[in-house]
Amino acid sequence: MDVNSDTFESVVIEGSHKTPVIVDFWAPWCGPCRALTPVLEKLAAEYDGRFVLAKVNSDDNSELSARYGVRGIPSVKAFVGGRIVDEFSGALPERAVREFLERVVPSPVDELRGRAVDVYRESHDIEQALELLSRAAELDPADENVLIDRAALLVESGRHEEARQLLSALSPLGGMDERVSVLQSKLDLAQGAADAPSEALVRQRIERDENDLEARLQLAHLHVARSEHRQALEQLLDIVRRDRSFGDDVARKTMLKVFELLGNGGELVSEFRRKLASAMN
Repeated sequence: MDVNSDTFESVVIEGSHKTPVIVDFWAPWCGPCRALTPVLEKLAAEYDGRFVLAKVNSDDNSELSARYGVRGIPSVKAFVGGRIVDEFSGALPERAVREFLERVVPSPVDELRGRAVDVYRESHDIEQALELLSRAAELDPADENVLIDRAALLVESGRHEEARQLLSALSPLGGMDERVSVLQSKLDLAQGAADAPSEALVRQRIERDENDLEARLQLAHLHVARSEHRQALEQLLDIVRRDRSFGDDVARKTMLKVFELLGNGGELVSEFRRKLASAMN
């Protein structure tokens, strides 16, 4: 579609929050533009709605050209989520334009993966989300991102054993994905909470013997299960200070899993990283 200064905001900026928008800045007198436009239009038809092609006559819309740094035409810019994510200038051959589109337009598999996540977040319908991921797996059985997505949804819904089985089926390369490490940490921490006795019993044991490090470890797992991360880290740090070797250094290792659960960033993680380093010196 043709876009101008009046429609750019709604079509490109707002529209790119739903579907990638490829903006072609061109002019009637531009020879390379006449070579590139048919390629873009052919691919827009082929992609069948997976992106929107918006054409801006740069002569008639000089303010838009200046705003987005168009110094030569044709100039093609990809908008996703209201911002430019990639761009190129000049009349590229079809192969190069395809490569450009593949970088910015989600594949059918990625679209199904995104829909699965959205379904679970909005309705917590795990079965519908898993069905969408099954369809994604049929499209590309070799894409291990789909397996990791399935495992993540299963972890979130408390189906831990199914998640473990999926993660164990990953290839060695797939198992190196950072998301897998986070999921393994979540599963290990959840298992620790599941294996712990009641909090009342654990606290009674600590009251009787403040050096009952197994009870402190169990209490830390119970805190993690309730997202009480500071309290969990305090218990684990106390174990490190009392006996670094306890359980083959399990307290320090569990702290690292909690850090991973928290994204390895933020004030709480930074605070306890410093405290852990001090305790180990």
